[in-house]
Amino acid sequence: MDVVSDAISAVRVGHPSSNRVRVAGTWCSRFDAYDGAGFHVVLEGSCWLRPDRGSAVSLGTGDVVLLPHGAGHVLADAPADRGTIEKAVPFELWLDGHGLRMASPPPPPEDAPAVAELLCGKYRLDRSKAHPLMAELPDVVHLPNRVGRHPELRAAIDLLGREIGAHRPGTGVVVPGLLDLLLVYMVRAWMTDGGADGAAGWPAALNDPVVAAALRVLHEDPAGAWSNERLAAQVGVSRATLARRFTALVGRPPMAYLGWWRLTRAAALLRDTQEPLDTIARRVGYSSPYALSHAFSRLFGTTPGRYRRHAAQ
Repeated sequence: MDVVSDAISAVRVGHPSSNRVRVAGTWCSRFDAYDGAGFHVVLEGSCWLRPDRGSAVSLGTGDVVLLPHGAGHVLADAPADRGTIEKAVPFELWLDGHGLRMASPPPPPEDAPAVAELLCGKYRLDRSKAHPLMAELPDVVHLPNRVGRHPELRAAIDLLGREIGAHRPGTGVVVPGLLDLLLVYMVRAWMTDGGADGAAGWPAALNDPVVAAALRVLHEDPAGAWSNERLAAQVGVSRATLARRFTALVGRPPMAYLGWWRLTRAAALLRDTQEPLDTIARRVGYSSPYALSHAFSRLFGTTPGRYRRHAAQ
């Protein structure tokens, strides 16, 4: 798996959820802070998003917004002042009156108020295992609709718009898969756009040929008998060059990152599979279940067995 896929897989749990909403006139809906990530796609019309912390964001048709840290916010037909925010209707109640489950809603009369149609959804995330790439995302990632930009993201949005609420055969399988794709494409788009503007951080790390190559081989084979010398030889640079560039962009030396990633992968395997501890230990590069358990307890403050039982609840 590549680094972005691994970063998302490590933190995501359960299945994403979404709703298609169509509303007109004056409206304001409240989304409480959530232990996960939220997103909105404007299929038609326009609206405003006001996070609990930060400035209001104007959203137009085709715009996408990701709230990767589950920040509380409101959506409204116009910029929301404090009084409007206090009167906002919780999304769950608002949805009862405005949620539609039809593939092609009928057009409104010519004199009808402005209509907005949205896809609103969320992903469950395990923040205790968050990859630093995900932690680096800002509270609000706004991806404006621009002609020719991010065609994969646009294709996923179009497919979701057709599937959600359509009740067609196979929709129950198609929609979760498309929502997973949407998350990947949103993170990719952030890295390509605003995220890649900085001189450091994960977008820069994945655009650096040496660091990206080192990350790729560590993620492809976390159980390998890696050392600084072997990794440097693998990517074709000196040990000093690799250590300097990797540490500057990733935030920790190569072997420290590998140790952290091995334990993070072990946590995901404990959560998502029933594999015995000795199998997991071998898959992530530990010589024995005891060695894995000792390192796991140091990092996460609990044993692998307790972690697995808690994750199953």
